[in-house]
Amino acid sequence: MYEHRLAIHRHSLKAHRERQQQERQLAGSRWVETGHAFTSTIGTPIDDRKILKEFDALVAAAKLPKQRFHDLRHACVSLLGAQGVPLKVIAEILGHSDIRLTQNVYQHVYQEAKHDAATKMDELLTRVAAENPVATSVATKPAPSAIN
Repeated sequence: MYEHRLAIHRHSLKAHRERQQQERQLAGSRWVETGHAFTSTIGTPIDDRKILKEFDALVAAAKLPKQRFHDLRHACVSLLGAQGVPLKVIAEILGHSDIRLTQNVYQHVYQEAKHDAATKMDELLTRVAAENPVATSVATKPAPSAIN
C-alpha cells in the first residue's frame, strides 16, 4: 500500500476532524472505524470513482472546462511555483524523490515563470528609462573603442 504523508495546516485538519465527528454521530452503529483521516460518511475508505464523480460535478457547477482530476497536481505545482516555493519543497509535496523529475515533468511551469521574470525586468527597465533617461543613456552607450 502506498503511503504519502502530507503537511496539512493544523486548523484545516481540526475543522476536518470536527466534521468527521458529526458524520460519525449521524452514522451511529453504521460507522466503521478504520483509523483513516479521510473517509466516507460512514468511516469506510473513500471510493476513487466517487471522488472523480464529485470532482466532475464541482467542475461543472463552477462552469469550468472539463478537466482531469490529475490536473490538480499541475495546478498545485503552478500555484506553488508562482508563490516562489522552492523546487525541492514542491518535489517533496508531490512525493518525488528527485527534484529533476519534478523539473522535467513540470518544465512548462518554470518556462512560464522565466517568461514572467523577463517581463517584470522589462517593465522595470522601461519605467527606469522613462524616469531617468540620462542614467539609461549612459548605461546603454556603446563602450569607447580601444585606444591604440
